[in-house]
Amino acid sequence: MTVTERTAAPTGPAAPPPPPRRRRDERRPVWEEEPGRVGQGLKGATLAGVCLAILGPLWVVIVTSLSDQRTITDAGGLVIVPRTITFRAYTELLSGGTVTRATLVSLALTAVGTVISTVVSVLCAYGLSRPGSFLHRPILLVLLVTMFFNAGLIPTYLLVTGVGLEGSYWSMILPGAVSVFNVLVLRAFFQNIAPELIDSARIDGAGDWRILFRIVLPLSKAVIAVVSLFYAVGYWSQWFNAMLYLNDQDKWPLQMILRQLVIKQQAPQGMSQMISTQQIPGLAVQMAVMVLALIPVAVLYPFVQKHFTKGMLTGAVKG
Repeated sequence: MTVTERTAAPTGPAAPPPPPRRRRDERRPVWEEEPGRVGQGLKGATLAGVCLAILGPLWVVIVTSLSDQRTITDAGGLVIVPRTITFRAYTELLSGGTVTRATLVSLALTAVGTVISTVVSVLCAYGLSRPGSFLHRPILLVLLVTMFFNAGLIPTYLLVTGVGLEGSYWSMILPGAVSVFNVLVLRAFFQNIAPELIDSARIDGAGDWRILFRIVLPLSKAVIAVVSLFYAVGYWSQWFNAMLYLNDQDKWPLQMILRQLVIKQQAPQGMSQMISTQQIPGLAVQMAVMVLALIPVAVLYPFVQKHFTKGMLTGAVKG
């Protein structure tokens, strides 16, 4: 065997060739490429941090609402590690007093306001989405102007009180019944519906109302669910109009009770004696009201979440 043959002879099993280096598709944006190991790690760390930032305060609020006075005193305020669990704050709040009445008021305002706002927004958006509708472009321009300019707090207050809505629950609903943003989202979604469906219905003799209820609305369940969620969360979280127009504490929604307890450190009528006599800790009452205010949104959102992305993205394709 020659020197050349000895040198070229294999000394062991051949090593597998290195995997081909993944090349980035130039036709795709950078943010659509599959991340590497470092990117996956950063993504996981970011998501973990966001979850911790959200669930951490929620855990503290729930644990504090379930703690007794001694545990809260030993912790110096907010409780992180539970020791003695008691539901005294919740049983007292839901025993038919001020908080129970305020919760029912908030639920009723949310239900009625969401229905009214959704119906009006759907009708307005459908009319503006039809190219041949009467004065649809001037009306759309007026709506767009109101997104950037409004009358202000004092003129709005004078208008609401001038038409006799002060002290009425309608002052919580009518002044903000329609959101121009939601109307634009619905309008864009309606414009994306295939015009052939509407034209064929018109040929068959269907009018605008039948087209709306038989064709447009069944195809728009996703975006209507999202818009309804926006309205429901807005009505449930509303407290500023109640502070302006509702002087009777018996008509206050739950958010006003929460504001009175947490921000002003004052107990509404019917709760003062219960807290002052230390039947339950005042801090536990505050945290319990917070939990009650979070429950409806936390329960409702998972049922609408599957429609959220589809409705918003599809409704934002065309302006």
